[in-house]
Amino acid sequence: QLELVESGGGLVQPGGSLTLSCEISGASGFYLDYYVIGWFRQVAGGEREGVACIIWREGTTEYADSVKGRFTISRDNVRTVYLQMNNLKPDDTAVYYCAADQVRIRTLDRDLYDLWGQGTQVTVSS
Repeated sequence: QLELVESGGGLVQPGGSLTLSCEISGASGFYLDYYVIGWFRQVAGGEREGVACIIWREGTTEYADSVKGRFTISRDNVRTVYLQMNNLKPDDTAVYYCAADQVRIRTLDRDLYDLWGQGTQVTVSS
């Protein structure tokens, strides 16, 4: 099974930028060809919602409407997925999680992901 570890969260002012990283261990890059990797976020009292995802092999992506034009998901060629977040807003404040599954389709449905990291806090405030 895979292990996912997020990093890069922190405090940023509105309009600022952060880049989150999701390092994937427990499998070679070859095995990741079977996976879709997603970024999700959750606020206190809310449900975990999809932000972006990337199909590992093809590199195709999907974004939630709330982040289109501001966030970019990408990957390297080995084991790390990134979420570049620009023009951050207070409503982006949440715990951000990366997740993985073998569906190999673009989906932001949290119920289709079985493997999750522990999350990293992003706070957008002046």
